[in-house]
Amino acid sequence: MSGMPSERSRVVCLGRTYCDIIFTGLPDMPVLGRERFAQDVTITAGGGAYITAAHLAFLGRSTALLTRLGTDPLSRSLDPELQASGIDLSFIERAGDAGPQPTVALVKDGERAFVSRRAGGSRPSTLRDALASPDVAHLHIAEFATLKDIPDAIAMARSFGLTVSLDPSWDDQLIRQNTDFFDICTGVDVFFPNVEEGKALTGESTDEAIVQRLREKFPLVVLKRGEHGALACSGGTSLSAEALPVRVVDTTGAGDAFNAGFLHSWLQTRDLERSLSAGIKAGAFSVQSTGGAPPRLS
Repeated sequence: MSGMPSERSRVVCLGRTYCDIIFTGLPDMPVLGRERFAQDVTITAGGGAYITAAHLAFLGRSTALLTRLGTDPLSRSLDPELQASGIDLSFIERAGDAGPQPTVALVKDGERAFVSRRAGGSRPSTLRDALASPDVAHLHIAEFATLKDIPDAIAMARSFGLTVSLDPSWDDQLIRQNTDFFDICTGVDVFFPNVEEGKALTGESTDEAIVQRLREKFPLVVLKRGEHGALACSGGTSLSAEALPVRVVDTTGAGDAFNAGFLHSWLQTRDLERSLSAGIKAGAFSVQSTGGAPPRLS
């Protein structure tokens, strides 16, 4: 951010943290009344805030996780992974009503379906302290559901001189039925939807039209297109980048990894082309292993 002291470089990632139970190697997706057997299962920490933070830490960016976690056994089972992640965990609030928050992910042919449970509110008691930290430069909000719970988060971040990014993270009710979506998002600097989210928010059918419509609401729009790469638009500049040819194992968290790669570069350079390339690289790295976080953290 222009005029920001050089020592301010930390990113705070805000959002719910889940326990991801990921089934891979499914011959078919389940149907009612029938059982399916997976070849493998992985249990790992999940949620966009944690996954983005983990990839930022992996890239060498000082990063803090701002979340609420339960005190139940499932929530506590994530502790070893979180402690090994390289993320600053000092702003995590532990609360009995915040868990368990499981996500079951079913993966077939690189695509996946999710079932999740949210528990308690998503506003950490540590919110203000985290955003007021003198070394923090940027707030990344990992899902619109969290922003809906904490509508003053953007204004608070900006009052401390931070830039702000948002990944809406698919939520059918909140995205399709929330008529004040864009009002709540006022003040976001970087908006990270995928194509499905972009279509739901704009009613447009082409990627280029989606980006142009969203560009009316946000200074920088980065549309994630999965196997087709990504498209970014800022001011009068529009750029696209193709996905890298890699073997896809699991796409869980790939968009959050992309966010980390893009933000790490953008916060250093404000260079759209370099940041888009960095996001593509981080997303490609993510899909080559099971779970959202970098493999060494799993």
